[in-house]
Amino acid sequence: MTVEELLVFGKSEIHSDHAKIILGEILNKNPLELLNYLDEKVEEDKVKKYKEAILAIKEGKPLQYVLGTVNFYGNIFQINQNVLIPRFETEELVEQTIEYIKKYFTEPVDIVDLGCGSGVIGLTLEKKISTKSVDLIDISKEALKVTNINCGNLKSKANIIENDFLNGIQKKYDVIISNPPYIKEDEEIEEIVKENEPHIALYAGKDGLDCYKKIINNLPNNMKERCLVAFEIGSSQGNEIKKIIEEQLPHTKVIIKKDLSERDRMLFIFNNLE
Repeated sequence: MTVEELLVFGKSEIHSDHAKIILGEILNKNPLELLNYLDEKVEEDKVKKYKEAILAIKEGKPLQYVLGTVNFYGNIFQINQNVLIPRFETEELVEQTIEYIKKYFTEPVDIVDLGCGSGVIGLTLEKKISTKSVDLIDISKEALKVTNINCGNLKSKANIIENDFLNGIQKKYDVIISNPPYIKEDEEIEEIVKENEPHIALYAGKDGLDCYKKIINNLPNNMKERCLVAFEIGSSQGNEIKKIIEEQLPHTKVIIKKDLSERDRMLFIFNNLE
């Protein structure tokens, strides 16, 4: 089959943009360039791969899992169904955290990314700021296999640790960051998310706060004297999490920030920084 025939087939089955993106990925070409190769014959194994990808999309598999990669903050990360698909809101969390680190720290920092999944948060911070150490922690062995691949691809020096957040960790950090599970166990979510993404990385008890409570409980043991803590949060959870922090860490300052959609999405704890 030719490039044109494959595009016609793909567009008849799924969204045309997705059809072009997938074919571009398989042929290692920019989707916008495909028009220059319409008459080109495509090898049989690539035709098979394309048709399988189209079928997977048709059956409800997210595009990112079909491609096996995502662009996050300018770097390409491998992903699969053992890790969450990184969202734009998480890029916003990273961007704001970078701003705060540059504002409050002049020396290289010790960072931990809790519930790291594919490692996008911690590995992006390692690329963008001066670090003394970066620890990537997750409870899932399968997720950490993906983290390990991304560490290799990005030539990272991060430490990969299988653990339940900060439980039993003695090390103290300048920056503690997490996008933990925060969906209530009975909350309605998009079917494509529910059916494809790992539930261990989505759900967090009746109120969706189990993971925040675990992390906050350990913060006194793991925060350096001056420390920044950064959370991604559910849009309705900010005030509840803030209340938990103020009860357990009354000397800290807490700020809730909105994402570009004007929803509460980030919460920051400042320990002796202001």
